[in-house]
Amino acid sequence: MKKSRWFSLGMLTGLAVAVGFGFALSDAQPQPAETVTFAGQPIRPDDGKLGIIEFGAHPDDCEIRAGGAAAMWAAAGHHVKLVSMTNGDIGHWGAAGGPLAKRRNAEAQKAAKVLGVSSEVLDIHDGELMPTLENRKTMTRLIRQWNADIVIAHRPVDYHPDHRYTGVLMQDCAYMVAVPFLCPDTPPLKKHPVFLYSYDRFQTPAPFRPDVVVSIDGVIEQKLDALAAMESQFIEGGALGNSSRVPKNAAEHKAAHQRLRENFSRRFATVADRCRDKLIELYGEERGKQVRYAEAFEICEYGRQPNAEELRRLFPFLPVKGS
Repeated sequence: MKKSRWFSLGMLTGLAVAVGFGFALSDAQPQPAETVTFAGQPIRPDDGKLGIIEFGAHPDDCEIRAGGAAAMWAAAGHHVKLVSMTNGDIGHWGAAGGPLAKRRNAEAQKAAKVLGVSSEVLDIHDGELMPTLENRKTMTRLIRQWNADIVIAHRPVDYHPDHRYTGVLMQDCAYMVAVPFLCPDTPPLKKHPVFLYSYDRFQTPAPFRPDVVVSIDGVIEQKLDALAAMESQFIEGGALGNSSRVPKNAAEHKAAHQRLRENFSRRFATVADRCRDKLIELYGEERGKQVRYAEAFEICEYGRQPNAEELRRLFPFLPVKGS
């Protein structure tokens, strides 16, 4: 009798313990207590810590949008993985293809080491990401393998098609991560993650809603150090730069890095100012008014809808209510 290509539901259920895997790049990233595999895939076992996975369209998006929160989760012993859905191979004015993809991956790994998290760059061409079934399955497997409690991505409202489709793919995975016979080579989640959108300023068809806003004052220098590792983007100007952006000597290089830190500091200060009411709600009036730099997230309606108490468990660096 022919063997079915599907695993039995009982086998899936029995083996669907915590899900998720990681290739940690820093000693700061907590290591699983044991190695678990399913159908030959490494699975992150449930060790009582949170699993956070963020999807960005390009190598730099995760770091910009949630690098501070990622560093704080990792410092508290939780498991954080940043995933770039494309390899960034057209994201520079003077280079492209394989050499640029390798450079941008190296920059992402360097930034991850600064933040104390794991990083993976998928080999999909920059500018060519589509919300296909294949890519939906790829994201579904990654979420399952990481045993995610929190999944973060762009909103599907954005100027860049890769950003938009990263958000669409996350939405498409919100239900499917628990469906046993989609991607039966990876055990389905037994819990529904909280899906979050990262901050943006786009207004149509609806503006960003800051459901969770976190102070990154304590890790702002660490986050800026991580972004400074991505010189192809933030020193040389990325896809829309030109040769005049490339520092020609040590003094120009130092000045460029200083501008990077000043520009990003203003950007994260703007997030805090625009989300001040939510900061005051979460941190109390006195502390909320003092926050200088922030990251903000909107809860996607397709995943688990956490109450205020659960949000503080998922964001353990928020102050305890009433403190």
